[in-house]
Amino acid sequence: MKGFKEFLLRGNVIDLAVAVVIGAAFTAIVTVIVSALINPLIGAVFNASSLDHALVLEIPTTGKDPAALKFGAVIGAVINFVIVAAVVYFALVLPVNHLKKVAFDRVKKNEEQTPQDVPPTDVEVLLEIRDLLRSRNGGALPAGGGAHVAPSDLPEGPGIGGTTKL
Repeated sequence: MKGFKEFLLRGNVIDLAVAVVIGAAFTAIVTVIVSALINPLIGAVFNASSLDHALVLEIPTTGKDPAALKFGAVIGAVINFVIVAAVVYFALVLPVNHLKKVAFDRVKKNEEQTPQDVPPTDVEVLLEIRDLLRSRNGGALPAGGGAHVAPSDLPEGPGIGGTTKL
């Protein structure tokens, strides 16, 4: 029962449920608009009571009623789909994409304004020490190829070499 509860309370499941309910309500509105406004207008162009009765091709059959291919009903369904897709795109997808872009640009701008100070790695510090030793010794590494550096080989100063104890 615990797993089922976790499944139901996931964000994706809740979002999907809301989308289905809103989609069903929205589809009902679009269906009424198509059937009450668009179908009669297009039906009038084709001299029919509605689009469902326009562009009907009857095929004779052996029975008493002929088979009917209702191309007008298919055109009505396509119009219904196009209207739903257009409203979803312009009312939901376009604004959400715009908000995501604005938020992404804001985050990117903040990252550019506040550069992250990354401390140097051990290898970078060692390379810098090697280069300092080379420059101090005239380009040559200390005896032994640099494998061993005596405290006397390091520059003098507070905290450098063996002169200052911590």
